[in-house]
Amino acid sequence: MGLIERDVPTGQVAGRCDPRFAGVLHAFLANFADRNEVGASVCIMIDGEPVVDLWGGARTAQGDPWEADTVSIVFSCTKGASALCAHMAAERGMLDLDAPVVRYWPEFGQAGKEAARVSMMLDHSAGVPALREALPKGSVYDYDEMCRRLAEQAPFWVPGTRNGYHAITAAWTVGEMVRRSTGRRLGRFFAEEVAGPLGLDFWIGLPEEVEGRVAPIIPYPEDDKTRNSRLAQAVRADPMGPTGRFLLNGGGFNPNSRDGHAAEIGSANGITNGRGLAGLYAPLANGGSWRGARLTAADTLTRMARVSVATHEDATLMIPTRFSLGFMKSMDNRALDNADDCSVILAEPAFGHVGAGGSLGFADPEARMSFGYTMSRMGSGILLNDRGQSLVDAAYRALGYGSNAGGAWAA
Repeated sequence: MGLIERDVPTGQVAGRCDPRFAGVLHAFLANFADRNEVGASVCIMIDGEPVVDLWGGARTAQGDPWEADTVSIVFSCTKGASALCAHMAAERGMLDLDAPVVRYWPEFGQAGKEAARVSMMLDHSAGVPALREALPKGSVYDYDEMCRRLAEQAPFWVPGTRNGYHAITAAWTVGEMVRRSTGRRLGRFFAEEVAGPLGLDFWIGLPEEVEGRVAPIIPYPEDDKTRNSRLAQAVRADPMGPTGRFLLNGGGFNPNSRDGHAAEIGSANGITNGRGLAGLYAPLANGGSWRGARLTAADTLTRMARVSVATHEDATLMIPTRFSLGFMKSMDNRALDNADDCSVILAEPAFGHVGAGGSLGFADPEARMSFGYTMSRMGSGILLNDRGQSLVDAAYRALGYGSNAGGAWAA
């Protein structure tokens, strides 16, 4: 693959692309020309080898270029990394996914959460999708304090009886399962057991020396679409409900601050790029191994990919959702009223995670494909917008898949 250099409105796109995946290059360029992309990266691997590795545009508002090693916060894509750590602990016999949470975290077993199981912490059915009590500014950066608050809180529903996306609190529901079972905090476990062995530029808790490579996040501006969204309607109807507390009680998280980057928030503040996300999922798309490092066995991969919960209305996101243990599955809400940019259309065997604003990482074991897309300008909606989905669509078309009309890409 030869070096590609193309001018775009915010700078230049560079990288490499196998000719078979020319459609991905065209979609990536169209994102800058037609969809207001500012800076972004995309990487696709087949059989563990890169077939697409592109980056470009602007890293900062001043026009500094997005370089090959530029990274950005990927919000909930972090949950895929956290879930992988929990599954690795389970495979090593340290964590039983079917066990009561109190076996590992006795303090959690109060106020109606006594029967919660470890699997519920992973599939968003544990009943603690947000914190009810108002959080002081900056408290979200205090891992131990957030664990204490979560342990003491009564659940929004009896654990296991429904699911609602644990958008921020997954940092501590899943994070504590890793810490209590392995003796290592999630960020350290991930660095030592995943990012290090795989050689990834991917951090949950960013070292200060990497700050200069981080592209600041550009928020999506409030408009009629966001003001009238299902989330906004749910907040107005019940500010103290799961959606309201999630959106109104964030504890002062700032994705563009040093504190926001340095903290260990395993649900929301992972920092990487498309290459890092594709690398994270490369072993999961290829039998559990990549670059000489074996992370998981076949049974664990099966468990990762299998749907654990599905609902017609997620108690937090207010749309139909489908999750395996810690990962998102293909979700098709294109026909749903007032749900623009609230879908992620993959193939049915695939599993991964979307991040706020539209970033995405996933593995497709059947296609032996791993995929990562990151960007600086957030898009609308809850899941993918047309920038990320256009890249996914082009990748599947390059592999000979014919249609996603059934709600998932099929050959």
